[in-house]
Amino acid sequence: MDLIESYKEELKLIRKTWSKVWVSLLLLSLILAPWYAPEHIIYILTVIFIYSIGIQGQNLLIGYTGQISFGQSGFLAIGAFTFGHMMRAGIPWPICLLCGGIAAGLFGLVVGFPSLRLKGPYLAIATLGFGIAVYQIFVNSELLSGGRMGLLIEKLQPVMGLSKISFNYYFNFLIAVLFTLITYNIVSSYMGRAFVAIRDNDIAAEVIGVNLTRYKLLSFGISSFYTGIQGGLYGLLLGYLEPNMFTFMESITLFVGVIIGGLASVEGSLLGAAFVIVVPQVFSAYKEMVPVIYGLAIIIVMIFEPLGLYGRWMKMRLYLRNWPFR
Repeated sequence: MDLIESYKEELKLIRKTWSKVWVSLLLLSLILAPWYAPEHIIYILTVIFIYSIGIQGQNLLIGYTGQISFGQSGFLAIGAFTFGHMMRAGIPWPICLLCGGIAAGLFGLVVGFPSLRLKGPYLAIATLGFGIAVYQIFVNSELLSGGRMGLLIEKLQPVMGLSKISFNYYFNFLIAVLFTLITYNIVSSYMGRAFVAIRDNDIAAEVIGVNLTRYKLLSFGISSFYTGIQGGLYGLLLGYLEPNMFTFMESITLFVGVIIGGLASVEGSLLGAAFVIVVPQVFSAYKEMVPVIYGLAIIIVMIFEPLGLYGRWMKMRLYLRNWPFR
């Protein structure tokens, strides 16, 4: 009975009373944000919600399973353009969004096959080739990408008297919350434990009964599904798609979000999304400096704080909890 109770306690999303308080306050402030924050801040928060979904998927792959991928820009493009073409065909947006994620996920399963043989930098190079190949295909195919004019997508119409910016904010906020809850459930399930076992020692994981083929491919498929959803939501927000939105730099952006936010941390994925969106906004007058800042940030994090922003946040909470006896 003690074991069951402790396991139920572990599965709880929020276990501490104080944590419930500040999480509730955070959610309340986000819900009320459109009523008091400037419109450009609301737009930035909306983009953060969208990117948090893709970074959570990337974290499932890199942080939890230990499989490095630099091909996420390809999955972004596949999900986005699948969504765009289906929207133009008059199909309801929920089906379009789901199909965009599924299309990216299916390609993720295919790209995941090299992970059964390759590891580390070799797998990273293989996935990098996929991302570049997808980009070149869309750039050179007017049928797929819409040519020089790109692909126009009809935006959703606001409801309940909301402005367009507020409607997009709440719409993406709800989807981001949904995927965050799904991610928490994945990492707490047997699947999540299998991912972690593969990351720590795949041979030992196979010995104790973890099917490496199944769970490595599942990790790639789920991660790519998340990325495809991100691509569809981003296209819906902008109302426009073109191949240059999905260059190799998008793969780097998602990778940086995972490393800076914190490996194997759902909360870190949210913080990483905020980092990769806010930094370009702060340095908008010096865009050429953004990759340099990303690189320096990764170096600093790897040396001084391997657990990323979430690790620093946890250390601050621990310090305050023990104050003044520390």
